[in-house]
Amino acid sequence: MQTPRQTGQADPTEQDGLVDALVQAAFTTMAVLNRVAAENDLSLTQLRVLAILRDRRLRMAGLADYLGLEKSTMTGLVDRAEKRGLLERAASPQDGRAVDVFLSADGAELTERLYGEVLRSLAPMTDALGAVDQRRLRLLLERMLGTSAA
Repeated sequence: MQTPRQTGQADPTEQDGLVDALVQAAFTTMAVLNRVAAENDLSLTQLRVLAILRDRRLRMAGLADYLGLEKSTMTGLVDRAEKRGLLERAASPQDGRAVDVFLSADGAELTERLYGEVLRSLAPMTDALGAVDQRRLRLLLERMLGTSAA
């Protein structure tokens, strides 16, 4: 009889360990994100919006897709963030009928500060790995999440 390693399948014990490690990492990461959001009077979804828009400008529908939200829910979320001065809306340069959402200057400043807080808070986990292992872990996570460029 072949072992899981010989067939290319994960050993059930290894699979359990992987799942446990992923869950623990997710809980630790979520605790950091929840704390940072709460300390800045943001919901977790608002924090996600800022993070998504950190390096891009998106149409409302695209932002709703990223978050898995209905467009009407997204509109309310953007309205509230716009009132706080964190987001702006403008006609899309590619399609004047569409509306793009992007960070305001204050939103960009807050987003960079929050990113720094998250970076510092996760440093105990990430600093446990050397540069090569950090890159390897990033690539593996991107592959698992289906977001890798390769």
